[in-house]
Amino acid sequence: MKALLMAAGLGSRISGHIDGSPKCTIEVGNKALIVNTIEELQRSGIDEIAIVVGYRAPVITRLLCSKPIRFFYNPFYDRTNSIASLWFAREFLTGSDCLLLNADVYFEQKVLDVVMQEQRSPVMFADPSRRREGDYKFGYENGLLRKHGKELSLEETTGEYVGIARLHQEFVPLFQERLQSLIEQQQHDLWWENVLYSFLGEQEVHVAPIPPGLFWAEVDTWEDYQRILQFTNDPAHT
Repeated sequence: MKALLMAAGLGSRISGHIDGSPKCTIEVGNKALIVNTIEELQRSGIDEIAIVVGYRAPVITRLLCSKPIRFFYNPFYDRTNSIASLWFAREFLTGSDCLLLNADVYFEQKVLDVVMQEQRSPVMFADPSRRREGDYKFGYENGLLRKHGKELSLEETTGEYVGIARLHQEFVPLFQERLQSLIEQQQHDLWWENVLYSFLGEQEVHVAPIPPGLFWAEVDTWEDYQRILQFTNDPAHT
Protein backbone atom coordinates (compact mmCIF):
# COMPACT_ATOMS: atom_id res chain seq x y z
CA MET A 1 0.00 0.00 0.00
CA LYS A 2 1.21 3.48 -0.88
CA ALA A 3 -0.25 6.97 -0.42
CA LEU A 4 -0.18 10.05 -2.62
CA LEU A 5 -1.07 13.42 -1.13
CA MET A 6 -2.08 16.51 -3.10
CA ALA A 7 -0.51 19.66 -1.64
CA ALA A 8 0.09 21.97 -4.61
CA GLY A 9 -2.92 24.30 -4.36
CA LEU A 10 -3.10 27.94 -3.36
CA GLY A 11 -5.81 27.55 -0.70
CA SER A 12 -7.27 30.94 -1.54
CA ARG A 13 -10.28 30.73 0.80
CA ILE A 14 -8.15 30.53 3.94
CA SER A 15 -4.82 31.95 2.76
CA GLY A 16 -5.42 35.42 4.21
CA HIS A 17 -6.00 33.98 7.67
CA ILE A 18 -2.77 31.96 7.74
CA ASP A 19 -0.33 34.50 6.26
CA GLY A 20 -0.24 32.72 2.92
CA SER A 21 1.20 29.50 4.32
CA PRO A 22 0.34 26.24 2.53
CA LYS A 23 -2.80 24.86 4.14
CA CYS A 24 -1.19 21.55 4.98
CA THR A 25 1.44 23.28 7.15
CA ILE A 26 -0.97 24.82 9.66
CA GLU A 27 -0.35 23.70 13.23
CA VAL A 28 -2.70 21.07 14.63
CA GLY A 29 -2.03 19.51 18.01
CA ASN A 30 1.47 21.01 18.26
CA LYS A 31 2.58 19.71 14.88
CA ALA A 32 1.95 20.60 11.23
CA LEU A 33 -1.13 19.03 9.68
CA ILE A 34 0.91 17.29 6.97
CA VAL A 35 3.28 15.84 9.58
CA ASN A 36 0.32 14.48 11.52
CA THR A 37 -1.08 12.90 8.35
CA ILE A 38 2.22 11.24 7.42
CA GLU A 39 2.65 9.86 10.92
CA GLU A 40 -0.89 8.46 10.89
CA LEU A 41 -0.21 6.80 7.54
CA GLN A 42 3.03 5.32 8.81
CA ARG A 43 1.29 4.00 11.93
CA SER A 44 -1.08 2.18 9.59
CA GLY A 45 1.84 0.49 7.85
CA ILE A 46 2.05 2.79 4.83
CA ASP A 47 5.72 3.62 4.32
CA GLU A 48 5.71 4.52 0.61
CA ILE A 49 4.38 8.08 0.62
CA ALA A 50 4.60 10.83 -2.00
CA ILE A 51 3.41 14.43 -2.06
CA VAL A 52 2.71 16.69 -5.01
CA VAL A 53 3.80 20.25 -4.18
CA GLY A 54 3.47 23.52 -6.03
CA TYR A 55 2.50 26.68 -4.13
CA ARG A 56 5.33 27.59 -1.75
CA ALA A 57 6.83 24.16 -2.29
CA PRO A 58 10.07 24.88 -0.32
CA VAL A 59 8.02 25.45 2.85
CA ILE A 60 6.65 21.91 2.62
CA THR A 61 9.85 20.22 1.49
CA ARG A 62 11.87 21.84 4.29
CA LEU A 63 9.27 20.83 6.85
CA LEU A 64 9.46 17.21 5.70
CA CYS A 65 13.17 16.99 4.89
CA SER A 66 13.74 14.35 7.57
CA LYS A 67 10.84 12.17 6.39
CA PRO A 68 11.24 9.38 3.79
CA ILE A 69 8.94 11.17 1.37
CA ARG A 70 9.04 11.33 -2.42
CA PHE A 71 8.17 14.73 -3.89
CA PHE A 72 6.60 15.62 -7.21
CA TYR A 73 6.23 19.20 -8.43
CA ASN A 74 3.42 20.82 -10.38
CA PRO A 75 4.98 23.98 -11.88
CA PHE A 76 1.60 25.09 -13.18
CA TYR A 77 -0.14 25.00 -9.80
CA ASP A 78 -1.50 28.55 -10.25
CA ARG A 79 -3.09 27.75 -13.64
CA THR A 80 -4.22 24.16 -13.20
CA ASN A 81 -6.24 22.11 -10.76
CA SER A 82 -5.35 18.96 -8.86
CA ILE A 83 -5.80 16.66 -11.87
CA ALA A 84 -2.59 18.18 -13.23
CA SER A 85 -0.84 17.53 -9.92
CA LEU A 86 -1.96 13.92 -10.12
CA TRP A 87 -0.63 13.68 -13.69
CA PHE A 88 2.85 14.76 -12.60
CA ALA A 89 2.86 11.91 -10.07
CA ARG A 90 1.15 9.32 -12.26
CA GLU A 91 4.14 6.94 -12.29
CA PHE A 92 4.04 6.68 -8.50
CA LEU A 93 0.65 4.92 -8.59
CA THR A 94 1.95 1.83 -10.39
CA GLY A 95 2.47 -1.51 -8.71
CA SER A 96 0.47 -1.37 -5.50
CA ASP A 97 -2.85 -0.51 -3.91
CA CYS A 98 -2.91 3.24 -3.42
CA LEU A 99 -4.57 5.87 -1.29
CA LEU A 100 -5.17 9.28 -2.81
CA LEU A 101 -5.65 12.06 -0.29
CA ASN A 102 -6.04 15.81 -0.23
CA ALA A 103 -3.23 17.04 2.01
CA ASP A 104 -5.44 19.60 3.74
CA VAL A 105 -7.61 16.90 5.36
CA TYR A 106 -7.25 16.26 9.08
CA PHE A 107 -8.55 12.94 10.35
CA GLU A 108 -8.27 10.96 13.53
CA GLN A 109 -6.66 7.55 13.38
CA LYS A 110 -9.97 5.70 13.55
CA VAL A 111 -10.98 7.27 10.22
CA LEU A 112 -7.84 5.87 8.61
CA ASP A 113 -8.64 2.49 10.18
CA VAL A 114 -11.94 2.51 8.26
CA VAL A 115 -10.11 3.41 5.06
CA MET A 116 -7.57 0.64 5.51
CA GLN A 117 -10.23 -2.00 6.17
CA GLU A 118 -12.21 -1.21 3.01
CA GLN A 119 -11.78 -3.86 0.31
CA ARG A 120 -13.78 -2.43 -2.59
CA SER A 121 -12.21 -0.46 -5.44
CA PRO A 122 -12.38 2.20 -6.57
CA VAL A 123 -13.86 3.52 -3.36
CA MET A 124 -14.30 7.04 -2.04
CA PHE A 125 -15.25 8.00 1.49
CA ALA A 126 -18.12 10.12 2.75
CA ASP A 127 -19.53 11.36 6.05
CA PRO A 128 -23.31 10.84 6.23
CA SER A 129 -23.52 13.00 9.37
CA ARG A 130 -22.70 16.11 7.32
CA ARG A 131 -25.47 16.09 4.74
CA ARG A 132 -26.65 19.61 5.49
CA GLU A 133 -23.39 21.50 6.05
CA GLY A 134 -21.19 19.57 3.65
CA ASP A 135 -19.04 21.43 1.13
CA TYR A 136 -18.71 18.85 -1.65
CA LYS A 137 -21.63 16.48 -1.52
CA PHE A 138 -22.22 12.90 -2.56
CA GLY A 139 -25.44 11.18 -3.41
CA TYR A 140 -24.94 7.44 -3.12
CA GLU A 141 -27.23 4.44 -2.93
CA ASN A 142 -26.41 0.88 -1.88
CA GLY A 143 -22.78 1.91 -1.56
CA LEU A 144 -22.50 3.24 -5.11
CA LEU A 145 -21.92 6.85 -6.13
CA ARG A 146 -24.78 8.31 -8.17
CA LYS A 147 -24.38 12.09 -7.92
CA HIS A 148 -21.74 14.53 -6.76
CA GLY A 149 -21.24 18.28 -6.52
CA LYS A 150 -21.38 21.40 -4.39
CA GLU A 151 -24.92 22.20 -5.51
CA LEU A 152 -26.71 18.96 -4.64
CA SER A 153 -29.94 19.54 -2.76
CA LEU A 154 -30.38 18.13 0.72
CA GLU A 155 -32.72 15.49 -0.70
CA GLU A 156 -30.06 14.40 -3.19
CA THR A 157 -27.25 14.35 -0.61
CA THR A 158 -26.26 11.24 1.32
CA GLY A 159 -23.02 12.58 2.79
CA GLU A 160 -20.06 14.92 2.47
CA TYR A 161 -17.01 13.74 0.55
CA VAL A 162 -14.06 13.24 2.90
CA GLY A 163 -11.19 13.83 0.45
CA ILE A 164 -9.82 10.27 0.35
CA ALA A 165 -10.03 7.47 -2.22
CA ARG A 166 -8.59 3.98 -2.38
CA LEU A 167 -7.60 2.14 -5.56
CA HIS A 168 -6.65 -1.52 -5.94
CA GLN A 169 -3.55 -2.07 -8.06
CA GLU A 170 -5.67 -3.88 -10.68
CA PHE A 171 -7.65 -0.68 -11.24
CA VAL A 172 -4.63 1.63 -11.34
CA PRO A 173 -3.79 1.11 -15.07
CA LEU A 174 -7.37 2.01 -16.05
CA PHE A 175 -7.18 5.03 -13.78
CA GLN A 176 -3.86 6.15 -15.29
CA GLU A 177 -5.20 5.70 -18.82
CA ARG A 178 -8.26 7.81 -18.07
CA LEU A 179 -6.11 10.45 -16.38
CA GLN A 180 -3.90 10.66 -19.47
CA SER A 181 -6.94 10.94 -21.73
CA LEU A 182 -8.41 13.83 -19.73
CA ILE A 183 -5.08 15.68 -19.72
CA GLU A 184 -4.72 15.20 -23.48
CA GLN A 185 -8.18 16.74 -23.81
CA GLN A 186 -6.80 19.79 -21.96
CA GLN A 187 -9.05 19.13 -18.97
CA HIS A 188 -6.41 20.39 -16.57
CA ASP A 189 -8.90 22.55 -14.67
CA LEU A 190 -10.56 19.47 -13.13
CA TRP A 191 -10.06 18.01 -9.68
CA TRP A 192 -8.18 14.72 -9.41
CA GLU A 193 -11.43 13.15 -8.27
CA ASN A 194 -12.92 13.86 -11.70
CA VAL A 195 -10.89 10.93 -13.02
CA LEU A 196 -13.03 8.69 -10.84
CA TYR A 197 -16.24 10.56 -11.61
CA SER A 198 -15.60 9.99 -15.32
CA PHE A 199 -16.14 6.27 -14.78
CA LEU A 200 -19.75 6.74 -13.62
CA GLY A 201 -22.02 4.97 -16.04
CA GLU A 202 -19.20 2.69 -17.14
CA GLN A 203 -18.38 0.88 -13.93
CA GLU A 204 -19.11 1.02 -10.24
CA VAL A 205 -17.54 3.73 -8.11
CA HIS A 206 -18.07 2.73 -4.49
CA VAL A 207 -18.67 4.95 -1.49
CA ALA A 208 -17.85 3.86 2.06
CA PRO A 209 -19.36 5.83 4.95
CA ILE A 210 -17.35 7.11 7.90
CA PRO A 211 -19.09 5.82 11.06
CA PRO A 212 -20.86 8.38 13.29
CA GLY A 213 -18.70 10.09 15.87
CA LEU A 214 -15.38 9.89 14.03
CA PHE A 215 -13.74 13.25 13.39
CA TRP A 216 -12.27 14.64 10.18
CA ALA A 217 -12.23 18.05 8.49
CA GLU A 218 -10.88 19.55 5.29
CA VAL A 219 -9.21 22.92 5.82
CA ASP A 220 -10.99 25.03 3.25
CA THR A 221 -12.04 27.91 5.53
CA TRP A 222 -11.05 29.52 8.81
CA GLU A 223 -14.13 27.92 10.37
CA ASP A 224 -12.87 24.48 9.31
CA TYR A 225 -9.56 25.16 11.02
CA GLN A 226 -11.27 26.29 14.21
CA ARG A 227 -13.34 23.11 14.23
CA ILE A 228 -10.14 21.05 14.03
CA LEU A 229 -8.52 23.02 16.86
CA GLN A 230 -11.58 22.55 19.02
CA PHE A 231 -11.32 18.80 18.52
CA THR A 232 -7.57 18.53 19.08
CA ASN A 233 -7.69 20.79 22.16
CA ASP A 234 -10.39 18.68 23.79
CA PRO A 235 -8.73 16.64 26.59
CA ALA A 236 -11.00 13.73 25.70
CA HIS A 237 -9.14 13.34 22.38
CA THR A 238 -5.57 13.77 23.55
